[in-house]
Amino acid sequence: MFDILMYLFENLVHSETEIRVDQDELTDELIRAGFHHDEIYKALSWLEKLAALQETNTTPYLSKPLGNGVNRIYTHEEQMRLDVEAQGFMLFLEQVGVLDASTREMVLDRVMEIDASEFCLEDLKWVVLMVLFNVPGKENAYAQMEELIFEEAEGPLH
Repeated sequence: MFDILMYLFENLVHSETEIRVDQDELTDELIRAGFHHDEIYKALSWLEKLAALQETNTTPYLSKPLGNGVNRIYTHEEQMRLDVEAQGFMLFLEQVGVLDASTREMVLDRVMEIDASEFCLEDLKWVVLMVLFNVPGKENAYAQMEELIFEEAEGPLH
């Protein structure tokens, strides 16, 4: 399923190709690309749920804004999916302003819906990018995330 999401993002969204709204055409294209129908259905459902998160003006996960210094405690299931490195990366993204509490929760929601036995930091980075791409008003955060993914660090990191 994650391979399909990556394929769609890289070939349709990230390449700035017009996204097809006809689900049958998109399904046919994905079948021609070698993906299985059941995995296509799961990926398209994942994307529909991501889009549904944007259809409301309310913050779907938080009843009130969290102040500075409040840390997210991960559930056991989330800890099983996101290792310590991934959790640290999420915290880093919040600290540098790429994610806020709401987009963090959207990322976690989508991560937990990925149907994969293994999930690594690189996968998390792509989920963050997909979520930010779909959140209106997060263009700067999306650009920052793109830089984190695509630009190689030059020289030693301090």
